[in-house]
Amino acid sequence: MALDYQSYRTFALSRLARLAPRYLPFADVATEDVPLSRLLRLSLFQVTVGMALVLLVGTLNRVMIVELQVPATLVAGMLALPLLFAPFRTLIGFKSDTHVSALGLRRVPYIWKGTMYQFGGFAIMPFALLVLSGYGEAVDAPRWIGLSSAALAFLLVGAGVHMVQTVGLALATDLVREEDQPKVVGLMYVMLLVGMVLSALIFGALLSPYTPGRLVQVIQGSAVVTIALNLFALWKQEPRDRVRARQMETAPPVAFRAAWADQIATPGALRLLTVIGLGTFGFGMADVLLEPYGGQALGFSVAETTRLTALLAAGTLAGFVAASHLLGRGGIPARLALTGAAIGIPGFAAIILASQGGGAPTFLLGTLATGLGAGLFGHATLTASIRGAAANRIGLALGTWGAVQATCAGLGVALGGIVRDVITAMPSADGRMSFAAYNTVFSIEIVFLCLTVLVALPLALQWREHQADRDMQQDPKPVEVP
Repeated sequence: MALDYQSYRTFALSRLARLAPRYLPFADVATEDVPLSRLLRLSLFQVTVGMALVLLVGTLNRVMIVELQVPATLVAGMLALPLLFAPFRTLIGFKSDTHVSALGLRRVPYIWKGTMYQFGGFAIMPFALLVLSGYGEAVDAPRWIGLSSAALAFLLVGAGVHMVQTVGLALATDLVREEDQPKVVGLMYVMLLVGMVLSALIFGALLSPYTPGRLVQVIQGSAVVTIALNLFALWKQEPRDRVRARQMETAPPVAFRAAWADQIATPGALRLLTVIGLGTFGFGMADVLLEPYGGQALGFSVAETTRLTALLAAGTLAGFVAASHLLGRGGIPARLALTGAAIGIPGFAAIILASQGGGAPTFLLGTLATGLGAGLFGHATLTASIRGAAANRIGLALGTWGAVQATCAGLGVALGGIVRDVITAMPSADGRMSFAAYNTVFSIEIVFLCLTVLVALPLALQWREHQADRDMQQDPKPVEVP
């Protein structure tokens, strides 16, 4: 007897619910109160963030330089503009913790503001780029119009991305129990990778063949998709709470400086921020150098270097999965961060050895190891920031982590490119292209990861004592009377 639609739908959902915890990463974070469908819907904000990152750093980077003939220095400056908002992630997170709303909402208003910033930036970006390049009738337009409009577009998109990601992660951790926070963070970052991969494939297909009109359609289509997905992601996620609204209105105002001072005064907070900065800088310098290194050192084709990026992403995903599993079983975040940094050291050593006779297998193994280490390190430091914060300061903690991470990653990429270009410009003794430029950058990364391990080692020991004291306070054991 054939099943009707409702029966088939119920059967399919029940089968998916049984399969998901086994085959989907972090699916076991779902509960009856917060089902997996709700978490996946919320994670769509990470998909839009991944789409924006791919569009800025990947697609527009190439289109502006090759097709639009914009000077590379100017392109680099435009792409660096979103980093100006990275330090403000701390303030954004704090504002979402203390936002006063008549409905008791804290996170949703800021995520929506960030979404509108992204939409506005994407809306004006294609025309600003065409004016900047002097294409067609725009050749007679004053150059300052193109420069200022393009700068405004990149600033708006960057501000929106930082705001949406910071407050979106805070909302995700609000919805689950404390012990499930590492899993929900892992799920959010898996969706970020999914968004980046899908966006790269879709943008590549839509822009082939390239035309200026197609560029306008793709970027403005991204604006519409961003606002649609984020609206769908936010729908009925943060519950209205009249009691919390009254508490917000009657509570004494807290200054950002005071909240920041309390956060820094937490034992190990400054050391943790130092670890985040050093490790992110160490892993981030090679982000834009691995593909050209593979092409020049080992003769990889364009397709092979593209698969190399997929291998790096696979290692990062494996690191997220492993970190989520270990942290969910009571692992110490600081120790896991130390492990991630330590794995990156032989990873970069293997990448260096690949050009010294190690060959492609050594290079691929090193790339996989660095991705694994970066995934472990990123997830562990984010979880450490969350667990070390007070319950009403999760947004501030996430904002601080994001500010340090984004700033140091940007600086690492910039310094890696500068070091590579400076050494490459030096005349070589044998007249051939030397791999010393790339290997120097990888060696610097090894140094920074070694420093990360040294700084994180006392923190791992301190975190164990802190967790033991915290467990004693939450579940004190009875004292035996002799």
